[in-house]
Amino acid sequence: MLPSIASTQWYESIPFADSVTLIHEPWMPFFFRCNMWLIRGRDRDLLIDAGLGAVPLKPHIPGLQRSPGDRPLTLLLSHTHFDHIGGAHEFSDRLVHAAEAGIAANPTNVATLFEKYASGGRDAEMFLGTPPGWDATAYRIEPAPVTGLIGEGDRIDLGDRLLSVLHTPGHSPGHLSLFEEKTGILFAQDVIYDGPLVDTCYHSDISAYLATLHRLRSLRPRIVHGGHFPSFGATRFIQLIDAYVNEKTRAA
Repeated sequence: MLPSIASTQWYESIPFADSVTLIHEPWMPFFFRCNMWLIRGRDRDLLIDAGLGAVPLKPHIPGLQRSPGDRPLTLLLSHTHFDHIGGAHEFSDRLVHAAEAGIAANPTNVATLFEKYASGGRDAEMFLGTPPGWDATAYRIEPAPVTGLIGEGDRIDLGDRLLSVLHTPGHSPGHLSLFEEKTGILFAQDVIYDGPLVDTCYHSDISAYLATLHRLRSLRPRIVHGGHFPSFGATRFIQLIDAYVNEKTRAA
């Protein structure tokens, strides 16, 4: 039997360079463990994704808590799979691509892929230790209708830093990534990370995935922060893209 992990121990925050903090759920294996990225700005902070939602997120991460007069915090959902949107309802300012806004508002276990990947007694695959009181049969994501739509060509201004929004479909139709040209950081989330890329979801599109990766290859980021697995640099970025493209080309 897997150990039950106290709520106070469920999350971990790890500061990175460039005023970026990784927030994750270390009791989940890399494949299911969403990397949430808190980007601090002068006038506004941005959080990318909101994890599983089995344990409340904001109360356990001081960097997400706000008092009157603090700079505001915006949540960007890179896409609407269960491991990325579970805590979205905790935030009052929520952005997503139009193609997945309907799922954010009505996040059924089928639409968010929980039914495919995590239901049916798969706790041993999904966890190293379970959240307190975990019951997969009772898991539901709370609706979090978005307060704003965002997409290709938009920019998120944090005051002293500017992030370009990239529509990066393939893994899902409304997947978003962010590129900060000044620092060379690509927040790629699930479109590219250092692990097995998933293109078998009900709304995945391999042709769109290939086009997205071809486009991203020209960015040459300094560092890539993905939605799963550890971050990596420019050389590994090219290796991962080329490996996926070559595999799909051979299979065609």
